[in-house]
Amino acid sequence: MRILAEDSVLVNIDFQERLLPHMYNSGELVEKTIKLIQGVKALGLPILTTQQYSRGLGNTDSRISAALGYGNPEELPWIEKAAFSSYDCPEFKEKLEKLGRKNVIIAGIEGHVCVTQTAVDLSAAGYNVVMIADCISSRKEADYMIGMKRWEKEGAIISCYESILFELCRVSGTPVFKEISAIVK
Repeated sequence: MRILAEDSVLVNIDFQERLLPHMYNSGELVEKTIKLIQGVKALGLPILTTQQYSRGLGNTDSRISAALGYGNPEELPWIEKAAFSSYDCPEFKEKLEKLGRKNVIIAGIEGHVCVTQTAVDLSAAGYNVVMIADCISSRKEADYMIGMKRWEKEGAIISCYESILFELCRVSGTPVFKEISAIVK
C-alpha cells in the first residue's frame, strides 16, 4: 500500500519534557523526530500532538515544539489526554475525523504503552497506521522491541522517518524534494 501525502496526518504522542529524557536513545529520538516534523511540514501534512497528564509530565519538549513552529511550548495547540490511547480522547478523535485522512503516521513515547494502544485503536477504527520506528522509543530498549512486535501483529506498517518522507514526496527534482533532501542529510 502506498502512503500518499494528501491522505496522511502525523500524530506526535507525548514528547513531554519530564518523560523524554528518560527514553532509550533520547538524543537520536529527538533529532530524527525533528527531521520528520520538518519534512511533513514541508509536504503540508496536518499534525496532531498529544500530552499525557501535562500537570505531572510537563509540556511538549521545547525542541519538538520549536520544530512544530512554537517557540514557547505553552503556545503549542496540544491535546490533553488521560487515557493511554490517544484515540480514547474525544478531542483527539474529533480532530482526527475532521481531517478526513486515512493514513495516520505515528511518532512518540512510550512505544509499548501509549503509542501501541493508540495504534491498536486506530487500526480497529479503520485507519492505516504507519509507525515511524526511529521516532518512537520507550525507557527500556526491551520494552520498545516488545511494542514493535505488537505493532507488526496488529498489522501496522513499520517505517523510518527518511523512508516515509521520500514516499510522501513521491518524485525527485521538485522544490519539496530538495527541501526534504536537505533535511535528511
